[in-house]
Amino acid sequence: MVDVNVEARHPDEGGGEYRIDELARLAGTTVRNVRAYQDRGLIPPPRRAGRVGLYSEAHLARLRLVASLLERGYTLANIRELITAWESGTDVAELLGLEAAIVAPWSSEEPTVVAAGDLAAMFGAADPAEVLPSIATSIEMGLLEPTTDGFVVRSPVILRAGAELVAAGIPLEAAVQLAVQLRADLDAVAALFVDTVVTNVFDPVGDPIPASEIPRLTEVVRRLRPLAAEAVAAELAVAMERRVQTVLRERLGRLLHETRTQTEAS
Repeated sequence: MVDVNVEARHPDEGGGEYRIDELARLAGTTVRNVRAYQDRGLIPPPRRAGRVGLYSEAHLARLRLVASLLERGYTLANIRELITAWESGTDVAELLGLEAAIVAPWSSEEPTVVAAGDLAAMFGAADPAEVLPSIATSIEMGLLEPTTDGFVVRSPVILRAGAELVAAGIPLEAAVQLAVQLRADLDAVAALFVDTVVTNVFDPVGDPIPASEIPRLTEVVRRLRPLAAEAVAAELAVAMERRVQTVLRERLGRLLHETRTQTEAS
């Protein structure tokens, strides 16, 4: 989480003062970047002492905040909007809290690295070349990422499930296509959840979001995580039970009919 408490003091309030080259060095950036950020309004102008510009501790804190936000994937335009919001009285910590709730990973799985030979062996192949088409599809889906040591497995759970399906007699190609279809179907489920929340919770408060609504919306997003997972799991369980019972009844029905026919014939 980015520390936004550094914004509690404006640049004209106390603290040490630095020339631009000193400021850039302490902030871990360049003089050119300092000037560019100043031109974009990301940091205020320095205090002038004759022909020398002097920057305060608050300038340094602002530069460090900018660097942290850039590392998190914000653009300079995004950062300018956050700073404008703060200067107008909005709590930047609350804004970043909403952003963190939205973009935080929804899975606690830790990626792992698997050697190419081990990956092939998991699916009953002696040589990785035997499963290249399936590996290529998995890479396209983002399930695997090639590295010098083999492959980064983004979801070990999905990998284990695929290996179990293959061990049960399902061809690897069929298991991969199942993953492809599940991805498409679950994308639609995710879109349904998100669109419902946006339409009924976010849209009514207007755009831009009023500062007073940010804590409530952050809580809604946080609650959506377990709610969505639990609802999908529950509905999947009901659907699987219904589908399995239907298929088994059909199979058992045919078996009983065949048995009865054989009995009558004898």
